[in-house]
Amino acid sequence: MKSDALRLTLRMTKALADIQRVRILILLRPGELCVCQIVEVLGLAPSTVSKHLSILSGSGLLDSRKEGRWMYYRIPEGTAGESALPVLKWLEEMLKNDETVREDLTKLKAVVACTPESICRRQRK
Repeated sequence: MKSDALRLTLRMTKALADIQRVRILILLRPGELCVCQIVEVLGLAPSTVSKHLSILSGSGLLDSRKEGRWMYYRIPEGTAGESALPVLKWLEEMLKNDETVREDLTKLKAVVACTPESICRRQRK
């Protein structure tokens, strides 16, 4: 029988085995984002982003909350984030000079300047 720590480690490493999920984690390092904001930066279908967010949440690497019709995701805080923090710091260090990550963070600045409502309206068109 596998220990809880081993199961958590396996869930996290599986979650990290996809470039889009790693990009999402890097996007969420500065703070909480709405799903539509993540969709806007990555340029992926909302259903694809939602699936990635579900995997990341199930691995303990993300927390979420619902506000009205918007779902927000963030890096866990406090004791919930203790196991995620070293992983996220390692990713940040390894990818600090990555071109895709730099482009994502540049796009993110423009996206967070808009309201989630305006982004969602634009995505529905």
